[in-house]
Amino acid sequence: MKIMFLYKIAPMLICTFCSFPTFAQLPQDSRRAGGIAVIPLSANINQVFYQQKPVLITQENGQRYAVFGIPLSVQLGTLSLNTNSTPIQIEVKPYPYAEQRITVKNQDYVNPNQEQLDRYAREAKEQNAIYDSFSASAWTAFPNFIRPTAGKFSNSFGRKRFFNGEARAPHSGLDIPAPVGQKVIAPANGVVVQTGHYFFNGNTVLIDHGQGLISMFCHLNKINVEKGQTIHQGELLGLVGKTGRVTGAHLHWGMSLNDVRVDPQLFLK
Repeated sequence: MKIMFLYKIAPMLICTFCSFPTFAQLPQDSRRAGGIAVIPLSANINQVFYQQKPVLITQENGQRYAVFGIPLSVQLGTLSLNTNSTPIQIEVKPYPYAEQRITVKNQDYVNPNQEQLDRYAREAKEQNAIYDSFSASAWTAFPNFIRPTAGKFSNSFGRKRFFNGEARAPHSGLDIPAPVGQKVIAPANGVVVQTGHYFFNGNTVLIDHGQGLISMFCHLNKINVEKGQTIHQGELLGLVGKTGRVTGAHLHWGMSLNDVRVDPQLFLK
């Protein structure tokens, strides 16, 4: 992955996250691939960028923070963010993601044919355009998030996956096993920016929470919202199902921050 560095004679700002307090609504600071860095900003910094894309900025008790999603594919070591002033460096730490081996009966979901691959490419382009978007937020303080449905987390974020013995991309969300028809609610306020039936994800809803913060809900049995609809925390968005590439009924909950898929558990208290 290409990482943008800003070379200047001025010294870089090193953020160590070891001395400032944790506030109730900020996500957890976890500086690992697929994690989140919550970075206190000095008074002269009001814009932060990663690879020329804006990074979310929020405020708690008079202190402003950049909330940055760290890519799953990033290498360990120092990562640099550009600002309108002094660059910021964060240290990406190792994290022991587990492996998962899954048996899928429908071979179309393991080795899709060309028509299916073309469909997936169109759908991925559509979804990536949403992840890449950056809308104005209606909030100043970071929104509080709640669980979108009841149940224990089973397939954890970041697991290295093998389908029928073949390596695939790491798991980019959280799975919550639940019976078909169980309610799925909005974890925070936002706007429904897309709904649809996708090849791998099945029936899916995407919500924009502002400033590049996007939530995704997949494999639904039913979608109860429409594109363009404003939705509030706790309102029904759909029902748990088993559509798309699944081995059983569950909700796949994904979170994207500055066009990076991050661990949804970091948003929960």
